Amino acid sequence: MIGSLILIPLIIVPAMGGEDKDTAYVVSSVLLVSGISTLLHTSFGSRLPLIQGASFVYLAPALAIINSSDFTSRGNNRFKATMRELQGAIIVASVFQVFLGYSGLMNLFLRLINPVVVAPTVAAVGLSFFTYGFPVVGTCFEIGIPQILLIVFFALHLRKVSIMGHRIFQIYAVPLGLGITWAYAFLLTATGAYSFKGCDFSVPSSNILSESCRRHAYTMQHCRTDTSKALKLAAWIRFPYPLQWGIPTFHYKTAFVMIVVSIIASVDSVGSYHASSLLVASRAPSRGVVGRGIGMEGITSALAGLWGIGTGATTLTENVHTIAVTKMGSRRSVEIGACLMIAFSFVGKVGALLASIPQVIVAGLLCVMWAMLAALGLSNLRYSETGSSRNVVIVGLALFLSLSIPAYFQDYGVSPDFVATTSSTLQPYIVASHGPFQTSFIGLNFILNTLISMNMLIAFVVAFLLDNTVPGSKQERGVYVWFKGKSTKGERTVLKDYGLPFGLGRCFRWVKWVGL
Repeated sequence: MIGSLILIPLIIVPAMGGEDKDTAYVVSSVLLVSGISTLLHTSFGSRLPLIQGASFVYLAPALAIINSSDFTSRGNNRFKATMRELQGAIIVASVFQVFLGYSGLMNLFLRLINPVVVAPTVAAVGLSFFTYGFPVVGTCFEIGIPQILLIVFFALHLRKVSIMGHRIFQIYAVPLGLGITWAYAFLLTATGAYSFKGCDFSVPSSNILSESCRRHAYTMQHCRTDTSKALKLAAWIRFPYPLQWGIPTFHYKTAFVMIVVSIIASVDSVGSYHASSLLVASRAPSRGVVGRGIGMEGITSALAGLWGIGTGATTLTENVHTIAVTKMGSRRSVEIGACLMIAFSFVGKVGALLASIPQVIVAGLLCVMWAMLAALGLSNLRYSETGSSRNVVIVGLALFLSLSIPAYFQDYGVSPDFVATTSSTLQPYIVASHGPFQTSFIGLNFILNTLISMNMLIAFVVAFLLDNTVPGSKQERGVYVWFKGKSTKGERTVLKDYGLPFGLGRCFRWVKWVGL
């Protein structure tokens, strides 16, 4: 799960103007929040063995807030000011998610959500970041390309190779690829491949006087493995604590954006619950169990807001693939992993080491992670009739429009000066300043331009509207598969899989919308 847990801080902290030390602190906070959230979810949420952590669903809105004009103009305090804004927005969204889950509203919502809606929505989350992946890999081809090829070779070509009864390459493709590539990049740096006479990589490009050094500055900054100072500056022991960045700030426009995104995150989690249940449980989770899980995700997102990790804490979709590969569906193994994450979060050097991963290696990992996320989203279609022309049109239209409509918003009104001064990887997330909605209400402009520029929201809205207005049978839509276990909720195996511990289930029998 290393890709999901640490890569988001490595993207958003530099975008906020944070330093290497700040990145290390956020990584440690992510480990702590993920560990606590996972323990809460496996005990009192859906009880499925699913890792909770910083979610890619929240990445796009976080980048939109980070790159809004309200924060790009800030000075030295930009990082903390932006983080406090993200904290406030996430806390408000988490309160809404708690209400959505525990009030029973999620039960009503689930009647309209099925695989045909979930599949393109989750797939759009992975597809929406294509402007970041390979363009950043291209900043240092000799490191990024071998890394992608290595991970693909391990995960696919060597997936059936067994060592002592374990398919090591299939299970550990990502960490093996990360470790080998990082070591290779370190050797290139240590042997002087990126050292140029009279040039210092720590000097900003704007301050370099020598034409020769200016020509090599780009290579040094993107290919060297010693540009980060996080490991040197970090203390061995550090305890991440709530409100470490200050008191959260609350504004309606950022909070509303995050509330809408929390709905998408809930839809994403619904797909993960059902996909994992078929691997580890006796029956698909009932609507009550799903509502209980979403409510707990709201609580864990509130913790993420208090600690300040930049996003909400929700179910990591990639975890479903982990269960399928390892064949390990025990809650105990996940809970032990969660305890290890909590322990590592207190070791400052661990967070600093992870924070010092070069950006090109981060982008290489993300090319694989986001591709897998898109594929996992589309895999939800196996619960429906994939050959149905109805479903083909709905999913195809949802995916195409999820890429096309945001592209229109992101390109609308962009000036040549704007393109010249903004990184291509961040241009899709500054749409609020130049989008087609330019009314006299600045907050409304921000909300509309930001939301409609999000690929996952367009995919969800299109699929949701079409699937619930175009006639189709339960088998065709996949509803029958997901909820066929409804009449067997009294079975002992179902109680074992989904029943609350310590006899708490008996205390809440009257709350049917969060029960079995």
